[in-house]
Amino acid sequence: MYLCVMYSSELVKGTLKTIVLKLLSETEKMYGYEITQKVKELTDSKIVITEGALYPLLHQLEAEGVVTTEIVNIGKRVRKYYTLTQAGNERAKEKLYEFADFINTMNILLDLKPTVKYV
Repeated sequence: MYLCVMYSSELVKGTLKTIVLKLLSETEKMYGYEITQKVKELTDSKIVITEGALYPLLHQLEAEGVVTTEIVNIGKRVRKYYTLTQAGNERAKEKLYEFADFINTMNILLDLKPTVKYV
């Protein structure tokens, strides 16, 4: 389901919704492949999201009214763009706050100190 070059799938698995909502909150609209490539680019290929993991989530978010879709014909190709609704923007804020709070809690629980970034 997830291919993660640097991190275990256990660490990445629960963050996909947060990642997608964050990306969509920063742009007017994105299509699926664009989302996968943006994640790969932003993480230096440490996180690679498969289409098999992404599209079921996007369909779920659409069913929940969190995203809307727009189909655009580009030559012979059809692209399905995803845009956050107002409820989606609120959900993105909630998920980001929840994740940031979780990271803070884990820092306290595990007594983590800032480390040198490995290149």
